[in-house]
Amino acid sequence: MKLFITGIGTDVGKTIASAIVVEALQADYWKPIQAGDLDKSDTHKIKQYITNSVTVFHPNSYALNTPASPHFAAEKDEIIIQLEQIQEPVTENHLVIEGAGGILVPLNNEATIVDLIQPDYKVIVVSRHYLGSINHTLLTIEALQNRKIPIAGIIFNGDENVATEAIILSKTQLTCLGRIENEPYFDTNVIRYYADKFKESLLKIK
Repeated sequence: MKLFITGIGTDVGKTIASAIVVEALQADYWKPIQAGDLDKSDTHKIKQYITNSVTVFHPNSYALNTPASPHFAAEKDEIIIQLEQIQEPVTENHLVIEGAGGILVPLNNEATIVDLIQPDYKVIVVSRHYLGSINHTLLTIEALQNRKIPIAGIIFNGDENVATEAIILSKTQLTCLGRIENEPYFDTNVIRYYADKFKESLLKIK
């Protein structure tokens, strides 16, 4: 199973969600494009959260120096991101792929994050509750559906908001794979707690 983790925007909890899914499935992890924070990258963060001995962390295809949209970060590094240079790692394990920002974040003048999603991937959308998040979530899902990209389900992040979650699930008819509470901190124990909670729903993904 190959799961692509995307968010409805930046800083909505993709990396925490990715860590939970990786731990739940003891999956491999791959972040194709990292922009900025190379010494404290998302791969570094997830390594600190994972306790199983199976997960393999695959290197970024592009590691860019500037914390910005990949197209601009690449420009600052005086390169152009080429899709053909982004080669999925070979593994017989489950693979979790983490995007960067939302699905329409540009990689170059033509391609966006959505162009990284291969036909055999299923997408998990991470939605964080804030004013406007319903709109951003529905737009993200509509963009994926218009491209006929299969969506495995939604992970909600933040304090429960029944009205928001209900209308999103009603309008999209998608499965809620779980909710991450507004925790004061995350460590290996917290990640493992959520991994145990999410495991059953993740294993039901077809």
